[in-house]
Amino acid sequence: MSGDELATILADNLRGYRKMLKYSQEDLAEHADLHRTYIGTIERCEQLITIGSLAKLAEGLKIEPNLLLIADSWKKKAK
Repeated sequence: MSGDELATILADNLRGYRKMLKYSQEDLAEHADLHRTYIGTIERCEQLITIGSLAKLAEGLKIEPNLLLIADSWKKKAK
């Protein structure tokens, strides 16, 4: 799997989990202690993230970090 593919999986899962919680990008940024625009750049695959940011995002979404890297994991949680 390429880095681009993994970034796309992360972006899709981030957006999916965020919307499941009915969070705006700004809401998630506040919960994850990250900047609002940073959330958008991740969701648009414009920026790669660090492990620390992955952990913060997962904490803000109330999930385990590995779920952000499994294709369509948010869809399985939604059921």
